[in-house]
Amino acid sequence: MAFTVPLPRTPLDGALARWYERELGWATVAGPPVQLVTGLRFDVLELPAEAGRGVLRRTGPATGPVALLGRRMRLLVAAGTAEELPGLLDWLEWGGIALDLTAMGADGRMTAPLPPERGGSGTPGASVWLRAPAPGREVESSLPALRSTPWGGADAPCLVRLVAAAAAECHRARLLSARTRGPAAQQLSPQRFASS
Repeated sequence: MAFTVPLPRTPLDGALARWYERELGWATVAGPPVQLVTGLRFDVLELPAEAGRGVLRRTGPATGPVALLGRRMRLLVAAGTAEELPGLLDWLEWGGIALDLTAMGADGRMTAPLPPERGGSGTPGASVWLRAPAPGREVESSLPALRSTPWGGADAPCLVRLVAAAAAECHRARLLSARTRGPAAQQLSPQRFASS
């Protein structure tokens, strides 16, 4: 008779949660894995890693913290962004277009990457920081926000520019993916244009 023994819970989980709570003031949910609660201090824009790399090339350092989990990139943005995203995409004329761009806001959860000074997790596909938040409880003032919102600092990156770049890169990645899959995958719905 064989017994299955669960993997031991790593003692790092408690230390990881305490780091986020003490150093950044962010709410956590016990793991494994430890998760960060979204919608309180920040929201998250999530997109394919390929599109995310394009966003980082376009925007340079003008983003907030950025994490990678497998093939998905997560851009931390000001709290409330998840509610604003559909209207912002409509305003930017991306509404109604299938983009693999989502937002996590109130009551959402994000897997907590290891803090930058702790090195890699050792687990393939684990969440890692590409651009880590700087310790201090004022991280939110550096997150991309709409300029009219109270949480967007004067030096904070512009959320409109970030979302515009994310939408364009998600669309570009989708089109490139369709092209590499072959002619059958390229059968997109025809566009109709009004004649003048």
